[in-house]
Amino acid sequence: MAEHDNDAVTGKPVPPVGGPYAWYVLALLVLVYVMNFIDRQILSILAEDIKRDLDLTDAQLGFLYGTAFAVFYALFGVPIGRLADNWVRTRLLALGLTLWSGMTAMSGLAGSFSQLSLARIGVGVGEAAAGPSAYSMISDWFPKARRATAISIYAAGLYLGGGVSLLIGAVVVKGWNTAYPGGGPLGLVGWQAAFMAVGIPGLLLALWVATLIEPIRGRADGLPPPVPMPGKTIIRNFLADLASVIPPLTLINMALLGRRALLENVAVLALVAGLVATLVHFTGEIPQFLAVGTGLYAVLSWAQSIKRRDKPTYEMIWGTPAFVLTILGFGSISFVGYSVGFWAAPYALRTFAEPMLASGGPIPWYATKESVAFILGGGGALGGFVGTILGGVLGDWAKKRHPSGRIMVGALATLVPAPFIWMQYTTSDLAIFFLCFAPTTVFGSMYVGVAAATTQDLVMPRMRGAATATFFIGTTLFGLGLGPWFTGFVSKVSGSLGTGVLALLLMAPFTIICLYFVYRLLPKAEATRLDRARAAGEIIGASAT
Repeated sequence: MAEHDNDAVTGKPVPPVGGPYAWYVLALLVLVYVMNFIDRQILSILAEDIKRDLDLTDAQLGFLYGTAFAVFYALFGVPIGRLADNWVRTRLLALGLTLWSGMTAMSGLAGSFSQLSLARIGVGVGEAAAGPSAYSMISDWFPKARRATAISIYAAGLYLGGGVSLLIGAVVVKGWNTAYPGGGPLGLVGWQAAFMAVGIPGLLLALWVATLIEPIRGRADGLPPPVPMPGKTIIRNFLADLASVIPPLTLINMALLGRRALLENVAVLALVAGLVATLVHFTGEIPQFLAVGTGLYAVLSWAQSIKRRDKPTYEMIWGTPAFVLTILGFGSISFVGYSVGFWAAPYALRTFAEPMLASGGPIPWYATKESVAFILGGGGALGGFVGTILGGVLGDWAKKRHPSGRIMVGALATLVPAPFIWMQYTTSDLAIFFLCFAPTTVFGSMYVGVAAATTQDLVMPRMRGAATATFFIGTTLFGLGLGPWFTGFVSKVSGSLGTGVLALLLMAPFTIICLYFVYRLLPKAEATRLDRARAAGEIIGASAT
């Protein structure tokens, strides 16, 4: 390969795959992902203060952290992911970063459950640009043999950001409330100031992201770059994708695709509406299931639409059982992981720290709010960082020895943490709670890079944004949208947050069954990738291998 290839659109030289510039891009993308999860996860350490000031239930906290964010993240991830496949990904990422950082700062002005929900929705829409853009760029900057490692390094930013967010939140809240015990400028209290403190720096980071060089699509796979799409076509397709997921535009979009498409969509809408009505009847959780139902209907509408507008993409994603089962299997791991990640700090404070403080007796150094934030935040950041990268490296090593080797590594994220979660949420000793947190975090994060790399390897380069968006439907709409809420709801019904967390372990058999079938189906699915794409109508150059 030449030292530098020229971009077909700009004619400017593009640095080589896997070279120093690729690692520079990866480092900056890690920083973006750190910021991504600081803005997303900071709600965890602020949860008890927000619950008190806004008079919320655990189910509402789970909705704010999970559903309000996840549904719109998944919903807008579809058209934005497709946009990442056709537009300049560096610009798209910079715009998304600007939006979600601005909405995080706006969360600091919220004074009610509704206002905070709207701000969290805005954060979800903005962050929808991050994954598709970043995964696609990394897959074009690094060769297939190092893809899981590179994606795992990027994904480790998830845990760094989540951990740092707890530390920042605790420090800002304590410092602000100490300086302004009755409320500071604009009447803001500590948790509101914390949102602003983490949101505003992202606006500056967006300017840096905009300076990155756009990689050449397909070069890392030895595939010719796809034919550039005219600007008007890009806009038209984006609007069509947007219409395919935004009710009630979905009905208009389907009507334009034909009478049969419209009738199928109406049938899907009726089924989802019936499911939502049933769940609301038995739980009373109207906002939760209206949001999840909207997201589910939107996803199914997009699948119907893309089947008619871009059959190759549909067949490589929704028409590939290995891909769908990858979404379900690893999405169910995130169902547990997101919930444990959110509720660990509130549980430790509520179950251990606050009763110790109320007793008036001596308090261990590790039982203050700041110490809980430091141990869970710092430990979570270190453990998740190590686990994610270790999973990627082991996944690439196992892949060389068996086509489904990565799946065996990813399965460790369910098999190993389960007994430690049980011990963690049944112990009466805070020290044991912290000790069990380490293996749960390390092994529980080992699936992230291998899952993402698996989805990227199953599709063509021009479909990677759409593949990422579809993968995130599992990890966000299913995992984040339902996991934290499920724990909060069980906590509300049972009166025990510990019971809510332990109920998550019921997901383990489903996860193992899905991953077993992925293990069986994956070798053939990858081996027939090009043939299946051609059979679906994809035009592939003669140099493809």
